[in-house]
Amino acid sequence: MARTDETHLDDLRDEYRDVEGAKPARLRRELASEMKPLEFARYCWRQLTSMRTALFLLMLLAVAAVPGSTFPQENNDPAGVAQWRLDHPTAYPWVERLQGFHVYSSVWFSAVYLLLFISLIGCVTPRVGVHWRSLRSRPPRTPARLGRLPEHRAATLAAAPEEVLDAARAVLARRRFRVERRPGSVAAEKGHHRETGNLLFHVSLVGLLVAIASSSLFSYSGQRLVTTGGTMVGTTLDSFSGGTWTTVDDVPPFTLALDSMDVSFEAQQTSQIGEPRTFAADVTLTDEPGARARRETISVNHPAKVGHTQISLSGNGYAPVIVVRDGEGDVVQDGPTPFLPQTSNYDSTGVVKVPDAVDADGRPVQLGIQGVFLPTASSNADGAPVSSFPGAVNPVLVAKVWTGDLGLDDGVAQNVYTLDTTRMTEVTDASGQAVALTLKPGDVVTLPNGLGTVEFRGVERFASFDVRSTPGQSAALVFALLAATGLVLSLFLPRRRVWVKAVPAGGGAAVEVAGLARGNDAGLAEEVEAVLRRLRETLGEPADDPAEDPTGDPRRPGGSPADPLVGDHEQPAHVPEESP
Repeated sequence: MARTDETHLDDLRDEYRDVEGAKPARLRRELASEMKPLEFARYCWRQLTSMRTALFLLMLLAVAAVPGSTFPQENNDPAGVAQWRLDHPTAYPWVERLQGFHVYSSVWFSAVYLLLFISLIGCVTPRVGVHWRSLRSRPPRTPARLGRLPEHRAATLAAAPEEVLDAARAVLARRRFRVERRPGSVAAEKGHHRETGNLLFHVSLVGLLVAIASSSLFSYSGQRLVTTGGTMVGTTLDSFSGGTWTTVDDVPPFTLALDSMDVSFEAQQTSQIGEPRTFAADVTLTDEPGARARRETISVNHPAKVGHTQISLSGNGYAPVIVVRDGEGDVVQDGPTPFLPQTSNYDSTGVVKVPDAVDADGRPVQLGIQGVFLPTASSNADGAPVSSFPGAVNPVLVAKVWTGDLGLDDGVAQNVYTLDTTRMTEVTDASGQAVALTLKPGDVVTLPNGLGTVEFRGVERFASFDVRSTPGQSAALVFALLAATGLVLSLFLPRRRVWVKAVPAGGGAAVEVAGLARGNDAGLAEEVEAVLRRLRETLGEPADDPAEDPTGDPRRPGGSPADPLVGDHEQPAHVPEESP
């Protein structure tokens, strides 16, 4: 009979494969034409909420994110988008139509994201109800023939059957089983939290998607460089990149004044000479106009906070104080100019742009000074000036001077740290040699051709602050940890069922212990043997001796002979149960 059922099942499988093969061509058209609108909607919902669809959408989301790393994004790199437009004038309109410069807020990316979100919710929600009912259900009834189960042990004990079952209940409870005592047997089950872990993983994945989406929509970051004694306002940043639904107006209107910088480097003659030791900015912070100011010290990994906005110290450097007088002796530039560090010894480059100067004859002229600041000036093996230490021990400013059109009147934004010399001429002396300025603090150099003077008055410091708000960051971390926990539970927590049956036998009890696992479980045999061993210890019985067990099977120590219909490593498809 069992063989006939297996043959019938194989025929059904072959028929199903034939139908599946015809489904793309004929069967789908017939099903679509016969389905009513409500049935068709249910069919689409089942397809969308299947795990296969969820995995496909997850892969599709990863593929859809590739253009975001290929093309510069408008909200993060507007200058890069402008440059890409100049470099690719033909392809730019097509990429713009396809929202290639706004990938993460595009219609197609959002559609994939939302479909994945809905699919995961549709997958998880029904399973939560099923799992809740499973947690509240009773352990399964005891099978009629325990010997057919994949793991089975039998023994004869001197204790009465009721005493054996009471002890078995206690042993299984100590081994974290959910136990139920029944007439003549004890049923136990554990491992339901394997499915709990699986559901926790999927629910956390949904939460992670929500956290990432909220961060993409509402987060922002900006940078501002402030020299010592300078002030910045939260809504006036040097650069800003925001989420889809944020602008610079969403930054709190705080005020930050940089009072001083505390920077030190390792000065001992060791292998770590020049390594940074202290980076800290002493600031005066006002959360909003009219609020009370407070003193803060912002250092590495110790930001200041204004509401949910975090203000971090992201960099520092030197700002030489350069004074430029034109040909008539008027001061046209006076103040610290930030020079950006290029090496670990703070060899720094910077630019001074003077658009409104005049020469000695009163003619308007534009000056550009391109320089390198060396905190501790020395020479390398080739005789070129370099800095040998990041601290300002021997500060020197080396610069060249250019005249011509700075390009400031073109209406195009410029980088304040670079000088475009395509429409400028380098200043030369009477012999035609390019003028190279080498200045120490307090030095003043007169420029040729009546262009004025350049004075290196001293050195200040600057700090670069990062203003950032990521509302979904903490939630994303929490959900990521929960997802990892759920994955560990679902992978390593076994789902097991154990039954203990005891019947009278010669003044004692004939005991059977059997186990069944969902899926492959290498520890099931050890579990069954441990239950029987603990049961003997609890009852004060001697250790198991296979020679004393008349039903012992050499292939199964302490167990009954294997059922001829069920192999040693084969799990039965159905276990018959006792009638209630």
